[in-house]
Amino acid sequence: MLFKPNEAADVVPGRVARAASSARRRTVSITITLLILGGLGTIAWTAMQQKQAANRGGGRPDLPVPVLAATPRVLDVPVYLDGVGAVRALNTVTVRSQVDGKLISVNFTEGQDVKKGDVLGEIDPVIYQAQYDQAVAKKAQDEAQLANQRLDLIRYQQLAASNAGSKQQADTQRAVVAQQEALVKADQAAIDNAQATLSYAKIVAPLSGRAGLRQVDQGNIIHAADATGLVIITQLQPIAVQFSLPQQQIVRVNAASGKGELAVDVFGNDGVTVVDTGTLKGIDNQVDPTTGTLKLKAEFPNEHFQLWPGQFVNVRLKVETLAKAVVVPTSAVQRGPAGTFSYVIGDDNTVSAKPVVVTQQNETQAVIASGLSVSDRVVTTGFANLSDGARVIIGRDDQTPSADLAPRKKGSRGPQGKDGRTKEDGQGKKDWQGKDQAKDQGQDQGKDGERRHRRREGGAPGEGDPKGQAGSAAGSDASGGGAKAQP
Repeated sequence: MLFKPNEAADVVPGRVARAASSARRRTVSITITLLILGGLGTIAWTAMQQKQAANRGGGRPDLPVPVLAATPRVLDVPVYLDGVGAVRALNTVTVRSQVDGKLISVNFTEGQDVKKGDVLGEIDPVIYQAQYDQAVAKKAQDEAQLANQRLDLIRYQQLAASNAGSKQQADTQRAVVAQQEALVKADQAAIDNAQATLSYAKIVAPLSGRAGLRQVDQGNIIHAADATGLVIITQLQPIAVQFSLPQQQIVRVNAASGKGELAVDVFGNDGVTVVDTGTLKGIDNQVDPTTGTLKLKAEFPNEHFQLWPGQFVNVRLKVETLAKAVVVPTSAVQRGPAGTFSYVIGDDNTVSAKPVVVTQQNETQAVIASGLSVSDRVVTTGFANLSDGARVIIGRDDQTPSADLAPRKKGSRGPQGKDGRTKEDGQGKKDWQGKDQAKDQGQDQGKDGERRHRRREGGAPGEGDPKGQAGSAAGSDASGGGAKAQP
């Protein structure tokens, strides 16, 4: 297709004008957007500055700050040294057989508490009983010979006294009697040895304690040289705990132990509950050079078996008691660039920061060496908006807000109707019903418009004018969003 030169010349200026107009519109839109963003940024920056100024000012100066307060108390406070240790059995014995033989019975149950002298097992004693009987018989034989030799000695002595026999024969007989007496004593020693060996056929508990798992079953041959033994017995009552303290506490512990027995507490698994209390029994004679700690040993009665060998526990050692010390809650002690301080409430309900010296503190209370007296009132809660010289209002402990155990149900505070539904629920149901009714009406109107259009055209069904179809569809949309009519 060919264009005339005049028409081409007219088209180019029009395109240039439209492009320029579009560029101007974009520039204006960008400018307006930047102005809006700049205004929002200015508003946000101003609000932030006002909030920071309010925080620096501590809120409104005319309103007092709500706080909780406490009064220092005078108490006797114990001083503890904390350590970590392990529970050890006071005595541990591996029960072994002292003779060889067949194990014919086991008289204990695994995990049973046994007493000293209880028979734990028996070895077949037939061989050792025979050896004992043989020693007894040998002694009886030698005693009979001794009796006969003593009679001969008496006869030889009578003959020698009447010069009817020689004195040499009497002296020889006297030596024979002495030899036979020594032989009888050796027989008695053999009997004692055989009796002891026979007694070893019964394996007895050497101490009271808790029996462990059985190492040898009944019917096996056991030997005195076996390393495993029959069972291991551990003494659980009393029981020992070995723990460590830093080497810096050596002088303090030695000074305290020189005044008497020191009490030691053992904590349970929660680290708070004291499960048993005992006494310090020993201090090691040297510091471990690898850890720089000193080992100590304490003994506990363990009446309820709450301590078990091999268990790791937290331990505290009481070294002294601070008499009549000033005590405040730990939350009352604050820390600043210059050290520890507390907010003290004056008579006019204004607070002032006073420096304090803390001797010791734990999770609940702090011992104050100087800076506070029993007549002061110190702030314990409400430090967020507190500053030196601020006015306060003192609340009670029962006014402290408590957290909900579970989240509240949504909409639980809204007004409800008689059927338990809120107004919002009823309004939503009405809106939904209105939309359904409008949708049904739109569908009916669309169908009516389609039938009227077909009658006017006089055509058969399915031959409607596209314009009429479009009009009926548009009418259905305008009448309430009904479905489109289909040919």
